[in-house]
Amino acid sequence: MKLTFQNIIKLEPVLHVLFWCLVLLYPYIKFFSNDGGYSMGLMHELLNLIFNMIPVYTMYLWFFSINNKRRIAPFIILFFVSLAFLEFYIDGFFHTGDSHNYWAGILTNFISYSSLTILFFAVYSLKELYHKQQELDIAAVKNQEAELRVLKSQINPHFLFNTLNTIYVSALERDYKTPDLILKLSDSFRYILTEGQKSKVPLKKEIRHIKDYINLQDERLSNKIIVDWSEDIDDYEEKIPPLLFISLVENAFKYSSMLKGEKHLILLKIKSNNEKLTFYAENSFKEIAENELENDWKESGIGLENTKRRLQLLFPNKHKMEINKRGETFKVLLTIQL
Repeated sequence: MKLTFQNIIKLEPVLHVLFWCLVLLYPYIKFFSNDGGYSMGLMHELLNLIFNMIPVYTMYLWFFSINNKRRIAPFIILFFVSLAFLEFYIDGFFHTGDSHNYWAGILTNFISYSSLTILFFAVYSLKELYHKQQELDIAAVKNQEAELRVLKSQINPHFLFNTLNTIYVSALERDYKTPDLILKLSDSFRYILTEGQKSKVPLKKEIRHIKDYINLQDERLSNKIIVDWSEDIDDYEEKIPPLLFISLVENAFKYSSMLKGEKHLILLKIKSNNEKLTFYAENSFKEIAENELENDWKESGIGLENTKRRLQLLFPNKHKMEINKRGETFKVLLTIQL
């Protein structure tokens, strides 16, 4: 068994037994080399052991966990002193004829109780610290999962509204391809509702979803854009978080759709090799004055910010996103170490 603090806590009852066995046998071990060994019998040491265990476990199992310690502290001190007097009195039956300093014996008992109590308080504090850290870790994981769910829910309407706009334009033009577009949207939305809610999906499903989206946009912007898609995958069954690249693809189409003219190139590449995943998006781009931007264009950065935050949560220190806007070209290179 690997020695961890969690495993030590699981073995706590056994460790308690071993500790008290050591306390019981310590005098015999200490005087083992002396002639005649330790003079006191086992009953004497068992009595001493019981008197040590009573205050220790009173504190360990009750006092340490209560809130109003200051109010009860005087009674605890009185309890310790009374117990020390009682042990000294009973211990006298094992020392018939011996003379013992009355106050020294009581003080020795009190110090013994206090020392063992401090030791067990240290153990208790470490346990509490470990449990609180566990609670914080669980809370952090739950908060992260909740934030990821929120980020996913932001992706869904962003994708849906853009695609519905595509179908709306096609329907206005009475295009015969409209039913096919609706079917593709249905497939994409089914992916979001099923696979999109999972923590990870096979890479092949994510690629298929991206291709469906490309086909939808290509139908609407067929005269305006040219899409160059390429993939180089060594393992299509590699598991990745769903809906991770769709915002980058959406962003490329969004930029291109705002431009005048025809045959604007959108270059999309995905590559997977040796647990390293790379996604590259390049599209035409033109700076437009802020007061000329439409509302939906102003909001187009939501997808990228959403993706950045998800990457920070899913792949901390294991990803790199480079965004380059130079001249009339917008480039995004995302590298993830799986």
